[in-house]
Order: sequence, then C-alpha cells, then structure tokens
Amino acid sequence: MSILGQIFGAIIKLLCGEQQQQPATEQQPPYKPPSPGPQQGRPPEKPHVPSPPRPHGLVNQNQINQQNQHYVSLRDRAREEGAQMAKCFEESKAAYARGDRALAKELSVKGHGHEAEMERLNAQASEWIFFENNKDSQPDEIDLHGLYVKEAISYTDRAIQKARGQGNSEIRLIVGKGLHSPHGVAKLEPAIKDLMQKHGLIAELDPRNSGVLIVDLDGQSKGRGPVLSSDEILSKLKSSQEGCIIM
Repeated sequence: MSILGQIFGAIIKLLCGEQQQQPATEQQPPYKPPSPGPQQGRPPEKPHVPSPPRPHGLVNQNQINQQNQHYVSLRDRAREEGAQMAKCFEESKAAYARGDRALAKELSVKGHGHEAEMERLNAQASEWIFFENNKDSQPDEIDLHGLYVKEAISYTDRAIQKARGQGNSEIRLIVGKGLHSPHGVAKLEPAIKDLMQKHGLIAELDPRNSGVLIVDLDGQSKGRGPVLSSDEILSKLKSSQEGCIIM
C-alpha cells in the first residue's frame, strides 16, 4: 500500500471507530410518531518542538485497553440498548400504521429511553478509553483509538481549540493504520470536510510514523510529508477498497 493509502486508511480509522460495532444511534430511527400538540484573538504561536517517536509499547497498551472488561462491557451494553431502541421504533411504526396511536406513542417513548441509555453508556466508554490511551501522551498529541465517529470528531475538535488557545502550531493525531468500508465513508465525508474547513486545517503524514497525522493549525504546510486537502482525503477514501476498524 502507498503512503497515501496508509494515511487515508489512518484517517478512516481515526474517525470511524469499530464499524462492525457501531452503535445504533448512528442511524436515524425508522419512525417516531408525532407528539401531541404543539473567535477570539489567538495568543502568539509557540515554536514547535517535535515530539519524540512514541514507544511501540504504548500502541500495544492501547490494544490492551480496548480489550479491558469494563470498556468492552460498556460498549456491549450500549449496543444492546441500541438494538432495543431500533426494535421499539420499528414496532411503534407498525402500531401507528395499524391506527393504534396510543401504543405507537408508548413504544416511541420506550425507544427514546433506550436511546438515552445507549448514549450514556457510550459516553462513559469513550471517556474511559480516551483517558487511558492519553495518560502518557505528549502535550501536542492525542490518541483516538477506540472511539466512534462522533466521539473522535468531538475529542479532536476540543483538542484543536485547546492547542490553538495555548498558541501551539500543530497537533498530532494518533490514528493507527485503519481500514474502511463504504458505509463508513458515507458518514466520514461530511465529518472530515466540516472539521478541516471549520479550523482551516492542513494535514500531513508523519514521515516517521504512518499511523500519525500532523495537523498544522496555522494552515501552513511544514514540508514534512504529503499534504492532504479535505477533497483529496475524501477522493482517496472513496477509491479505497479496504475495510473499517480502529485497532
């Protein structure tokens, strides 16, 4: 695989999370019956001092973290809540079609309850895995292993704003060498483009580690590796034939 292929695989993995285990909240519920009745100025940028290469053992620790019983249990319970949510919404749709609006409403409310619990469990899981994976991170880097699409986007967004607030010129995203699927691309396209356009980002592949993406916060390439625009990222994602999982 070419270097560009690796970085786009990495981008997918960054934002996709474990696609085969994606929580049901990523999909729109099939039906929800109607309810009755109605920048501030930035401090001067600090000169960047490159971070030392991350020890390989830390990557292995990330893999261990993703097998942690507490983390796995949270994700499993969230997926079960998502399945129950989808079931309730589907049954609600059927009840509404039969004209049983009272039952449809009851099932809809129940479905929303499962949805809220699913989101709560996934939030706990993402907070735990992000904390564990970043305990030993350098100040200018974040590790995004083990996160779903919306979670990774949220953590990256916050990290970028924090880095800019501190006057940093770049941030390093540890994303590994992930794979992707057509379903993942459909969700990633707007997420990637919106994030890069929102912050005016320039992304380069770390020449020392193809699993690390260097984001230049000033929008200027430093000439360290291939520079990728949002359109180039999306074009490569669409043409790739690899699968999707964050490892």
